[in-house]
Amino acid sequence: MKIDTWNLSEPNGQTIMRPSKDKYYIDIAKQVAQRSTCFRVKIGAVIINDDQVIATGYVGAPRKTRDCLERENCLRNELKIPHGQRYELCRSVHGEQNAIINAARAGVSLLGGDMFIYAEDKEGNLINALPCFICKKMMINAGLGRAVCSTKNGEYKIFNIQDWIQDWQTKDVLDDQQQYGKDQNKEE
Repeated sequence: MKIDTWNLSEPNGQTIMRPSKDKYYIDIAKQVAQRSTCFRVKIGAVIINDDQVIATGYVGAPRKTRDCLERENCLRNELKIPHGQRYELCRSVHGEQNAIINAARAGVSLLGGDMFIYAEDKEGNLINALPCFICKKMMINAGLGRAVCSTKNGEYKIFNIQDWIQDWQTKDVLDDQQQYGKDQNKEE
């Protein structure tokens, strides 16, 4: 699906361009991503419920710990770990996870909300902002309704989280066709 705008005509005949709500929230996630402290990617997540921003999160080290920028190195790069694998060997918490955690810290329910995710690589090129398996599991358990993910071609992909549940009831998690990191690993 293309991230686009829609027109709003005013009585005086002027047309005002306004972003769609999905584009508006993806744009907020893009700004959140700029706070990321990961050498590999910038990922931002925004959780919306009832047309309100509930929580945001970006890729970064746990609170009060040193991140990769402060350490001036990436542990995963040093260990040559491909994207989408071995997350336990990373200093950072994913943007999606941080958004869910930040909502919990504020005591805010996520039931029925939507998560908007934006991602770019270290050079600022768009990449597919597909959540990893861990983040998908957290989004399912948090009761979110949709995930709206930016894609490397400037569009976005909408997932109904209930579809992930149904897929995983009949197939295994590894059969999931929308896996984070597949597009980045081809280039390495």
